[in-house]
Amino acid sequence: MFDWLQNLADWLVHGIFGLGESSRMGIALNFFLYDTIKILILLMLITTLMGLVNAYFPVERLRDFLNRRKLYGLENLFASFFGAITPFCSCSSVPLFIGFVQGGIPLGVTFSFLITSPLVNEIALAMFVGLFGLKFTLIYALSGILLGTVGGMILGRMNLEKYLSEWVQNLIKAKTKGSSDYQAENISFTQRLQLVFKEAWGIVKSILIYVVIGIGIGAAMHRYVPENFFQQYLGSGQWWTVPLAVILAVPLYSNAAGIIPVIQVLVAKGVPIGTAIAFMMATIGLSIPEGTLLKKVMTSRLIGIYFGVVTLFIIISGFIFNLLL
Repeated sequence: MFDWLQNLADWLVHGIFGLGESSRMGIALNFFLYDTIKILILLMLITTLMGLVNAYFPVERLRDFLNRRKLYGLENLFASFFGAITPFCSCSSVPLFIGFVQGGIPLGVTFSFLITSPLVNEIALAMFVGLFGLKFTLIYALSGILLGTVGGMILGRMNLEKYLSEWVQNLIKAKTKGSSDYQAENISFTQRLQLVFKEAWGIVKSILIYVVIGIGIGAAMHRYVPENFFQQYLGSGQWWTVPLAVILAVPLYSNAAGIIPVIQVLVAKGVPIGTAIAFMMATIGLSIPEGTLLKKVMTSRLIGIYFGVVTLFIIISGFIFNLLL
């Protein structure tokens, strides 16, 4: 989908700037350009799409349906499964999170998507099958979906909507009013699209600085952490290596395709599979860049609660993997 963008980043970094493909600066700059442009494109497209949905379809009815009906967690399971089939990293998932919240989808259901989306996708599963076999792949995929489902259910029961940022709460209010205005006005699709596009661009501009800062942090860390460091401290097999792996992974940032080959090396060097998978999950599901982006849509307390719940579940998953595998 974004091959053209990767080619553009390669051309700019290696052709125009003259940085080598194996140089740390070249790799970091390539990572920054590719992810920043990709996330801005996704944010613009998704925000525009949600604006059209909100203009033409009664999103409030979907929200009320999900709030009224007792689906016994199926809505979280569906959101988690949807997250598993979308090829997004943690930072790329944030634009969709904004769109869901903006559209009135319950926060717990939205969290189920946000948790699972970076952990499980078709690229990660294909690489996992090739490197670890079908058994490990199925266990990993099911655990990622289960993590998102249960995590979203727990977060949804905590009534955390009041901890969304003031910017998002105002956005929701404006969107609800805007939906009624759109439905009341007899305007053409072209005129309506112009209004939606203008509003989407306003959202993109307001979050631009957070995208740049978040991806900048990720790019700086992407190639400047020595691999031997993790092999040294995570290979002992002691109980504390699982939570340590999660803690060490938080400052890092990578997608599943980028971290899975590293996990293979760690396992080959003697790091237990559960510890390695916990490290991978934390790297792609919890990161400082993601937290920076979420700061625009959540208060610090909500980010702390979200990270805390996901961290706990990843640690539990790591212990279970070490016991079973």
